[in-house]
Amino acid sequence: MTMVTPRAPEPPPQDQDEEMLVPQQEVEVFEGPQPMEESMPAVDNESLPDASTSRFTWKIESISKHSGRKTHSDVFVVGGYSWRVLVFPTGNNVNHLSMYLDVADAKSLPTGWSRSAQFSLAVINQLDSKHSVRKEVTHTFNSRESDWGFTSFMPLIDLYDPSKGYIVNDQCIIEAEVAVRKIVDYWNYDSKKETGYVGLKNQGATCYMNSLLQTLYHIPYFRKAVYHMPTVDTPSGSIPLALQSLFYRLQHGDNSISTKELTKSFGWDSYESFMQHDVQELNRVLCEKLEDKMKGTIVEGTIQKLFEGHHMNYIECIGVDYKSTRKESFYDLALDVKGCSDVYASFDKYVAVEMLDGDNKYQSEKYGLQDAKKGMLFIDFPPVLQLQLKRFEYDHARDIMVKINDRYEFPLQLDLDRDDGKYLSPEADRSVRNLYTLHSVLVHSGGVSGGHYYAFIRPTLSNQWYKFDDERVTKEDTKRALEEQYGGEEELPHTNPGLNMNPLKFTKYSNAYMLVYIRESDKEKIVCDLEETDINEDLKTRLRKEDEDKENKKKEKAEAHMFTTFKVARDHDLAAQIGRDMFFDLVDYEKIHPIRVLKDMPFNQVKEEFSKEFGIPVHSQRFWWWSKRQNNTYRPTRPLTQQEESYTVGQLKDAAIRMNSSELRLYLEVVQENHLTLASRTKDDILLFFKLYDPEKEELRYVGNLLLKASSKPSDIVPKLNEIAGFQPDEDIELYEEIKFEPNIMCEPVDCDVSFSLNQIADGDILCYQKRCSLDQHRHPNVSSFFEYVHNRQVVHFRLLEKPKQDDFSLELSKRSTYDDVVEKVAQHLGMDDPSKLRLTQHIPHLQQPKHQYIKYRSIDHLSDMLLLRNPNQMSDILYYEILDIPLPELQGLITLRVAFHQATPNEVLFHIIRLPKGSAYSDLIDDLKSKVKLSRSDAELRLFQVNNNKIWKVYQPTEKIDAVHDPNVPLHVEEIPEEEESAGPRDRLVHVVHFFKDNQHIQYYGVPFFFLIREGEALSDIKVRIQKKFEVPDEQFLKWKFAYVAYNRSDYLQDSDIVLSRFQQKNIYGPWEQSLGLEHSDMPTKRANQPVKIYN
Repeated sequence: MTMVTPRAPEPPPQDQDEEMLVPQQEVEVFEGPQPMEESMPAVDNESLPDASTSRFTWKIESISKHSGRKTHSDVFVVGGYSWRVLVFPTGNNVNHLSMYLDVADAKSLPTGWSRSAQFSLAVINQLDSKHSVRKEVTHTFNSRESDWGFTSFMPLIDLYDPSKGYIVNDQCIIEAEVAVRKIVDYWNYDSKKETGYVGLKNQGATCYMNSLLQTLYHIPYFRKAVYHMPTVDTPSGSIPLALQSLFYRLQHGDNSISTKELTKSFGWDSYESFMQHDVQELNRVLCEKLEDKMKGTIVEGTIQKLFEGHHMNYIECIGVDYKSTRKESFYDLALDVKGCSDVYASFDKYVAVEMLDGDNKYQSEKYGLQDAKKGMLFIDFPPVLQLQLKRFEYDHARDIMVKINDRYEFPLQLDLDRDDGKYLSPEADRSVRNLYTLHSVLVHSGGVSGGHYYAFIRPTLSNQWYKFDDERVTKEDTKRALEEQYGGEEELPHTNPGLNMNPLKFTKYSNAYMLVYIRESDKEKIVCDLEETDINEDLKTRLRKEDEDKENKKKEKAEAHMFTTFKVARDHDLAAQIGRDMFFDLVDYEKIHPIRVLKDMPFNQVKEEFSKEFGIPVHSQRFWWWSKRQNNTYRPTRPLTQQEESYTVGQLKDAAIRMNSSELRLYLEVVQENHLTLASRTKDDILLFFKLYDPEKEELRYVGNLLLKASSKPSDIVPKLNEIAGFQPDEDIELYEEIKFEPNIMCEPVDCDVSFSLNQIADGDILCYQKRCSLDQHRHPNVSSFFEYVHNRQVVHFRLLEKPKQDDFSLELSKRSTYDDVVEKVAQHLGMDDPSKLRLTQHIPHLQQPKHQYIKYRSIDHLSDMLLLRNPNQMSDILYYEILDIPLPELQGLITLRVAFHQATPNEVLFHIIRLPKGSAYSDLIDDLKSKVKLSRSDAELRLFQVNNNKIWKVYQPTEKIDAVHDPNVPLHVEEIPEEEESAGPRDRLVHVVHFFKDNQHIQYYGVPFFFLIREGEALSDIKVRIQKKFEVPDEQFLKWKFAYVAYNRSDYLQDSDIVLSRFQQKNIYGPWEQSLGLEHSDMPTKRANQPVKIYN
């Protein structure tokens, strides 16, 4: 018997477990996974177009007669296509029922056919429909995969168990619900063509930022203000310029836009791009940063004009004439979702009056304790009203964040003047009509551990909505943008009313997270027209140039196989770098611009081009090879031969590679003045380079080169050197040879009375010279001492440990500075009298964060050791500092403990930092803590325990010594011992209670465990009453909790009638403990992974 029932509403997606979704195939049984099995991801239901949906019910009579073979249902039609259900009653080579949806006419369809369907298959429980087994998936069917479904749908042992109710009177009821969908080719989908808008690229986890940026961009008044921020002389990397660039490309681009330039301007690295943050927090941080950047410009105050409103907090005494008020501003409002049905209910709660009476009377300055009313009313609302919906809440009882997926409605038009302006304060301007129209809905899809953000926006406030989902923009209707984002549960109606089955319910994990409304009276001003004149011409020119550069790079990349590059250093480059960017050697080739030419260009032609470019005649050019010496210096070694100059550039580059050089690098020697052409070079000729040092100014500069005879003496060229330096002809100078600089400086005096060859001076060597002076005349009297100073000087960037990404200040120090030298310099900069109150921490460059361990007092000898990385050839230039309240040597003699004190009432955790002398016992800690906390009773005793992997690992006795190496970042837990434990009977037990959930059937612990006294003979039902009271959990929420006996990472669920202690073996509670009472919660028990949003620039 079959039945087809058309149905309009679309079923919500179900959470998929690790069920394997496979095309039907009868295969041989072998070990390991079947080759056709494939795990299917969950489908975003909202990205699929409207569907034709029907439900098909198939009653399999005498199912026992079908054993050992497959069977098909009758054919049914959905969306104009023929379908049937395929079942293996005894499994497709597995001990499970196997069930698939099959394209009935697959063999007769034309080549290349395909159709997409979201479908669910179910085995109906005929005794209790709540226990029906239903599984859902979306698949694109084609000739290769004409059937799809579940090989292991449900265990045969359950299916054929008469008591389970899946087969009654040898009849099994199968239900299929099929929604046929139009296939959209998203690979070739053109958002601009389809909608007129473009999306934003996701850098990894930046969907939250993309949805916010699209929302802000589509507020024209905001966009216009960003365009009018002055950026003409602003260097690239500024936030205003990056935002202008992004908005311009969104407005004029044809394809999705990258946000990398913007995140780079935030000071974010790639790690930040893969860290999902909270969109509400980013909104606040970004607006605060823009508000600051707009100060002093023509758009100053824009953020306030758009988003700022004001409310009044008041306390009004009832018995006396006294009222206290305080005005506060807001840029957004955080509205409660839990316990509220819609936006209006949240506003009612926002302005609800709290009575201060009884033990909670108000202490007024004039009248003392008084009964009073406390509340808040709005003075004015902003033109653009941003409502942040509190979908995430912290559960103190379980130490976790939970997402509130409750149904929460929001209107297309929001009237905040309703009920005679009950939300407004007496001083509010009642002439302003606070009627708002919905502009955008930001949606969070997922749970506390992560999810996806996208936005529904209607840019012109027309009836047409658009969904901005990263790169893709689609047109949507009002129902999709509003009703389907309310959250809550969605029901499927009765499939067979005659069986009296309850409807299935599905929680909707996609729901509105942030709403943006625009006031009707300000609509024309906010949703304004933008003219091309609103966009700065300098911005257009800059972006056009960027686009041209990108196109040129693409062209270069396409033609790269035809070209090669090489670098030529000239005296101009040496003079520009030496004494500024570098002091040792001659040139940094990384700063020399590469020359791009065709590989087959003859080098003689290159010389012609140089003649045209720089005005150097060809006969005045001589090019030299560079080579790396054994002492790691890099010098010109010999000129190119005539034969080498006849080569092509590509051949010369190949020759350079054979000489172990990664690229072709040359030095250009030019004919000296008073010569018409380069002199012919003989074997006795050497080319030397000269640097001049001024000890008075502590300056070093390059002054040129000379081609000399190796047989001549340095004294022969002293007049020439004096002339180059501008000294008197008879100036007494001294010469030094710069030999090497790594790992140590070697710069030795030159004997001017012997030949260059006897001084072992050859081609490419560097001579430094200076006026002769006494050693005590200057700080660095000669080149050698100056080189030592330069070699060891180090600019160190200091950062506050609590702000690890922001440089606070920089100091120039010496790598040879001692620990005391460093802290004294830092203390002097900070204006501190006592340097010993400074604590320094080293930097980890690849993580861009400080090390976990600080530098102990005088434990490192020199600054170079503080900056040295694991790789001995690398050094950092960052140190972190803290200002302590006591000297570091004294602090190191103490144990610092982070203590989590669990209050008896209310059920809260307070954190304290406690310092004790080394060698102290836990009794000393208890005494110190008692002086800092409020106990429920004066004679209360405290219990100390340590938590490891969310289980109680150890309980400390008061007489035990405190472990001196206890990690201060790991809290030590302390709680009051409940009074009931003092009256515990001999057979009562103190047990560990843990919070857990199951992940792929494996137990995962979370939250903070605790001790709980269970009495002899006590049933679980009584224990649950006491635990609910301890955590003050509402009945509705507590009903979802499950209790289990947990031992050795296995759980056994308990019934209310179970005597709990009968499960526990008698073991020492303070030893290793593998038995626990487990609390399993239905909410996702993972702390939300969001890190604070920071914009550093």
